[in-house]
Parts: sequence; C-alpha cells; structure tokens
Amino acid sequence: MDKAKQKTVIVVVGMPGAGKSLASSVAAKRGVPVFVSGDIIRAEAKRKKLSASRENLGRLMLKIREEEGMGAVAKRLAPLIDKIDKTQFVYEGARSVEEIEELNKKYHVFTIAIHASPKSRFRRLQKRRRSDRPRNCKDFLERDDRELKVGVGKLIAIADRVIENEDTKNDLKRRTRRLLRTLPN
Repeated sequence: MDKAKQKTVIVVVGMPGAGKSLASSVAAKRGVPVFVSGDIIRAEAKRKKLSASRENLGRLMLKIREEEGMGAVAKRLAPLIDKIDKTQFVYEGARSVEEIEELNKKYHVFTIAIHASPKSRFRRLQKRRRSDRPRNCKDFLERDDRELKVGVGKLIAIADRVIENEDTKNDLKRRTRRLLRTLPN
C-alpha cells in the first residue's frame, strides 16, 4: 500500500469563530500534528512582506485560490504532512471541496464540521486578539460572505460528522475527544 495513503487527515471545518482551533487542540494534546490553513496564508503574507491585516489576508486567500486553484492550500500542506512519520494529522480550516479532493489523492480524509450560531461566533471573534478579528458586525458579515464564496458552506454540509458548539469550551473538548476516540489510529 502507498505509504502516504496509510495516513489519515482529519479535516476540521467551520465558519470563523465556530471553535475549530479549540477542537484541533484536543487532537494536538493526543500528539496529532495540527496544520492550520490560516497559518499557511499568514506565512505566505509574511513571505510576500504583507502585513497580516484582515484585508490583506482575505485578499491573499482569494488570490492564491484564483491563481493556483481552489485546492491550492491543501497542495501546500501535502509536503508538510509527508515529512512527518505519523499516521494521523489535523488540517484545520479547509475552505473548499477541492481541498478535500486534493488531500484524497494521497491520504484518507475524514471531515469534522464545528457548528456555532452567528451570534456565538461573533462574540468569540470579538474576544480574539488577532489582527484579522472583525471590528464590527459589517466586518463579520463580509468575512462570512468571503468564506462562503470559496465553498466552506458546502464542506460543512458534506462533513462526515458535525459537532455543535453552543455551550462551554469544556463541552466542545469533551465532544471532540469522544469523536476522536472513534477514529482509527
């Protein structure tokens, strides 16, 4: 069997502020390497000497996908996965079905959607200390619109499993741990 195909990529998807990072941290505590799509975009911004502003990162995300295809970020992820001698990985923040298709060429893929209401997501995003957090409701809605345009809604709809995140952080962690225990190592 192809060595790469023996690896499983657990793709964690969701709208901004849904709880993807918290869910991914549960896997990280189990020793599973976690790769974040936003980090890949931020690294590209740094390489191009762009500030990591909300506007720059949003434009860069769209530009990379426009120039290299909707699976571009997943293509950049594959060499990172191939360097590590593990069987399970988390890719947090995929945005399109094409990214899943790209990963499926080399790996087993299992998608988990984290779902939270817009009200909960906006409140969480406001608490973040990141440069790309929305300043107001208009920013929040624009970001949601941009994310939906690249296909994240479809990914959420076709996820293998969905975890609701309307309660406490510990509730999300518990639900994520429970789901991860059901996956083969």
